Amino acid sequence: MAYVITQACCNDASCVSACPVNCIHPTPDEPEFATTEMLYIEPQACIDCGACVDACPVDAIFPEDQLTAPLRRYAEINADYYTRHPMPETWIPITPETPPVRDLGTLRVAVVGAGPAACYAAEELLKRSDVEVEMFEKLPTPWGLVRAGVAPDHPGTKTVTEMFDWSLDRDAFQFHLNVEIGKHLGHADLLTHHHAVIYAVGASADRTLGIPGEDLPGSHAATEFVAWYNGHPDYADRTFDLSGERAVIVGNGNVALDVARILAADPDDLAKTDIADHALKALRDSNIREVILLGRRGPAQAAYTNPEFLALGDLPGVDVVVDPAELQLDEHSQALLDSGDVEPAITMKVRLALEFSQRTPTPGNKRIVFRYLTSPTEVDGDERVAGLTVVANGLVENAAGGFTARPTDRAERIDTTLVLRSIGYRGRPIPGIPFDERRGVVPNDRGRVVLDEGNALPGVYVTGWIKRGPNGVIGTNKTCAKETVARIIEDFEARRLPAPAAGRKELGRLLDQRQPQQITRRGWQAIDETERGRGVVEGRPRVKMTDTTEMVDVGHKRRGLFAR
Repeated sequence: MAYVITQACCNDASCVSACPVNCIHPTPDEPEFATTEMLYIEPQACIDCGACVDACPVDAIFPEDQLTAPLRRYAEINADYYTRHPMPETWIPITPETPPVRDLGTLRVAVVGAGPAACYAAEELLKRSDVEVEMFEKLPTPWGLVRAGVAPDHPGTKTVTEMFDWSLDRDAFQFHLNVEIGKHLGHADLLTHHHAVIYAVGASADRTLGIPGEDLPGSHAATEFVAWYNGHPDYADRTFDLSGERAVIVGNGNVALDVARILAADPDDLAKTDIADHALKALRDSNIREVILLGRRGPAQAAYTNPEFLALGDLPGVDVVVDPAELQLDEHSQALLDSGDVEPAITMKVRLALEFSQRTPTPGNKRIVFRYLTSPTEVDGDERVAGLTVVANGLVENAAGGFTARPTDRAERIDTTLVLRSIGYRGRPIPGIPFDERRGVVPNDRGRVVLDEGNALPGVYVTGWIKRGPNGVIGTNKTCAKETVARIIEDFEARRLPAPAAGRKELGRLLDQRQPQQITRRGWQAIDETERGRGVVEGRPRVKMTDTTEMVDVGHKRRGLFAR
């Protein structure tokens, strides 16, 4: 019997190093790791030891004979990967790491941000005994998009925070929550108190459609909707028009699927999650019966991952609708699939779309409709959204061997009162730090921030989406952070990092003056316990606070405010 990796896989590769027979791939050292949807266990090589289960931070690995009905397909998905990537006859043992250089004093590092990228960086730094880490986050709560971005009906994905909480619970680490860099502290302040600064601030700006009517009321960025239903304090007062029967989402990545699922799900099921109370109330009053997702290319090039697409088919009371006519592949895509010279994940995307297209809809069910080869050209309406004009696309092979969507002369109008764009993100400039406007990232060499001339900016580093762009899943940040931290350690041991002029005590006094309402670990623990306690009363994982003032009040009631 083999173990099987399932939908909740976060790609952080903790299971890879735990496996004694190297049967989990792709590993971080393999090229496919950068683009893989998930990790896979080779069923023939698995020795049924269960080491991977203990190592998995999101409970995504199960024995094959214990897979529930919605997860049984993953036995096939795991095995399919190895038809394209056969296991080598012998496996290569892990190369021991070079022992660190000691006796250089305490390395002090500031980490800006408290999401997965930031936490993986802190975790990697704290493997050394001669490091102190200070983490700064503008919100009163940590965990970034795990708290404010992961859909409430994906609780397994959120369990990665338990690993972070455990690994960061030490004297060498301090939280400084409700502290905004650029407001309470500046870049120069961080360098005064630390050898190095890591910016792990993500990619918080939305890409726009650039079409007429995009700014009409009723047209929003999907990330605003996600932050709203997840209880982000900055978005708690937003309103969305759910009075119509149809919503249109432009884009078909995983965020788009999350939004579609939340709009279509039974509110009674959502009431068992940590969804924000204001969102739950609005969704109970919602009239939406159909959600249409628009993808500018075909099913083989769809941006969603197979696990998220597959899971939609198990949503109670909801039909996934695909028009078979839209699954006619262009000759180039069809020839490529017929040749077998494509990744199994791409073949699976087409196969799943075909399966959904053959299902018979259930009368009375809500609908999630996938439209491929379709792009919006105008948001229609006078004072607010009344519809969306779209055009059919054709695929043209480009010089890189991929396919570019080109509009045809076939257009139509879709009536809707709600349009949500989910077409990607880009980073925002950080004051005092170089920024690549075209790519929306901070220019860097494997995490070292570089100037226009290519020279490194001493002591300044990046990790996560602000480093590599908005790609990958939660666990992708682990490998990314490891690369950045390796550069910091290399520079520290080579004595290229100027010693800070002040230390932890001086930083504490400065924060007392600049932001007396900061929240430390003990304050966050009080907030966490309060939310969980309220959840127990209602039979939910937690009831999130959405008011910053309330969170600060709760956090400051805990004695020892400025203790770890």
